[in-house]
Amino acid sequence: MNPNGTAVELRRRSLVKALTWRVMGTFGTCLIGWCITGSLRLGLGISLVDSAVKLFGFYFHERAWHRVRWGLAVQEPADGQGGGI
Repeated sequence: MNPNGTAVELRRRSLVKALTWRVMGTFGTCLIGWCITGSLRLGLGISLVDSAVKLFGFYFHERAWHRVRWGLAVQEPADGQGGGI
């Protein structure tokens, strides 16, 4: 819990959520590719390439946004002593 009493998401939870989301997306792309091409192998190939491109694209997108200061606010610790997370 953070100083305000609300739950804080752990990194491992975020990672598992991201992985399960990507698996679902890969499955969906595979299914669409299979339906369009009629080939499960081709559909799987399309979905794996799609996932790799999106994985690297997301990484570089996040790194670029890490450099942008717009929309960030400094939040003071609730107890005023700098404890926090």
